[in-house]
Amino acid sequence: MKRRDVIKSLTLLPVAGNIILPPLFPPAIVGKNHPLTTQGIPMPDLHRDAFVMDGHTHVMSRELVLKTDIGQRYQDGTVDLPRAKEGGLDAMFFSVYTPENYYPGRFETKNTFRVVNLALDQIKKNNAVIELALTASDIERINKTGKMAAFLDLEGGYDLYGDLDLLRSLYKLGLRSMQLTAHSTTNAFIDACNDVYTWGGINEHGKAVIKEMNDLGMVINVAHASNDAILQSVAASRHPVIYSHGGFHKIVDHPRCITDEAAKAIASKGGVIGVHFGSLFNNPKYWAWQKPNNPIRAQPSPQPKTPRILTSQVTTQTIEDVDKEFARELPFTFNGTIPDEYWMHVDQLANVIDYGVKLVGEDHIALGSDLDGGPELPREIKDISDFPQITMSMQKLGYTDQRIKKILGLNWLRVIRQVTEGK
Repeated sequence: MKRRDVIKSLTLLPVAGNIILPPLFPPAIVGKNHPLTTQGIPMPDLHRDAFVMDGHTHVMSRELVLKTDIGQRYQDGTVDLPRAKEGGLDAMFFSVYTPENYYPGRFETKNTFRVVNLALDQIKKNNAVIELALTASDIERINKTGKMAAFLDLEGGYDLYGDLDLLRSLYKLGLRSMQLTAHSTTNAFIDACNDVYTWGGINEHGKAVIKEMNDLGMVINVAHASNDAILQSVAASRHPVIYSHGGFHKIVDHPRCITDEAAKAIASKGGVIGVHFGSLFNNPKYWAWQKPNNPIRAQPSPQPKTPRILTSQVTTQTIEDVDKEFARELPFTFNGTIPDEYWMHVDQLANVIDYGVKLVGEDHIALGSDLDGGPELPREIKDISDFPQITMSMQKLGYTDQRIKKILGLNWLRVIRQVTEGK
């Protein structure tokens, strides 16, 4: 199933909340000798001087199967290193991805090691502009040299059974953050928000995975997990956990959006919620408009005792066959048409950020764009080079410089420091 189909083929719920801003374009912010944004507006002083980090940026999928180089400017997609530099990015969760395509043949472990190794190779190849960071201190050191920092994060199943030896091996390679669910699939130890609820949240092995990640100093990412799984993961972890990318359920009641209860639980432990850039998770009018074409997922009854993916029919495909099939989905960018009345503006995205700040406080909200992961971007943001648009929209809300700096990246940096350095 294609990534966008996985996102959309979920239980359909009635629309809740209505946080809509009128379609206002950001005003020009005057600066001296600053590069222009793609909207022809000078980059704000604040954005240029702040530490800016994206909590969920897709990389290495196209590099793996299309043999491209992230250091080159692409003619499509939304992420490459030249455009990230233009957007003022200092660091990013370099989110390597093992999708459902690789699960039926049990290729998920092989693919995970392939994409992690490729990420390391591409970072080394582009060492003039980016370096691997294992800690917050690494990020700061790398930034002082004028380079961006890559903090490796895995989205998707590294092993559907959660083998701790494989987890330790990935840590030794440089992986420092991992999503617990197998992307949008329940695995052998944690329930995904949009799959069969098998464990009532997490099971005992899920707690063992969390303990191992705590002991190693790895950031625990609960994005895509069920509400109960998020609450139980937060309770089981000694360290803060993150929800790297999503919206708020009170604004759009999509299953991938976090509940107020779960957001407050994450914040109470010192964690951070990354706000997704897509209309599907942030714009109630868009969510309602596209529902007629969003197939309703029928919940199996009775529920199986083990996750469906672990009992699925064995495929005869080779991993090369899967690669060819997967390549047809790339790049993960929304190419549809959105009528003006349903197309979200960046000001509305800022209002979603404001909802989160009012809910859990300015120390617990950040940005998790999911760029090159398929979101329907606000009309003022065409790719990662347009990151300054977020800063300008927060300035329009009257946010202080310090609050904006926290949301732009300092909150991510704090959590990484607490988890990887114990500070």
